[in-house]
Amino acid sequence: VLNPRCKYPQRGSEFYLKTLVKEGASIGANATIVCGVTIGEYALIGSGTVVTKDVLPFSLILGNPGKLVGWVDKKGARLIFDNKGISKCGHYLKSNNKVKYIK
Repeated sequence: VLNPRCKYPQRGSEFYLKTLVKEGASIGANATIVCGVTIGEYALIGSGTVVTKDVLPFSLILGNPGKLVGWVDKKGARLIFDNKGISKCGHYLKSNNKVKYIK
């Protein structure tokens, strides 16, 4: 429920925003996810993080509010990119501040 009020209960699915957690995403203990947010594939949300907006695939989000602090692979290891946007392992491409799995 986006605007909860105990005196005026809101019951029924029309009051709820859909929150989507995509394949392979991990959410740390005690993280808070605001309703209506989408967490992208293989994203990693740190413990205690407060997520207030959509999370890109393969992103590492930490803090309150949650901020993009890096990128992770499918196994959760940090990704390092060269100046062409290719990851050190050669399986990921970073372009326009988004990461894609390429191999």
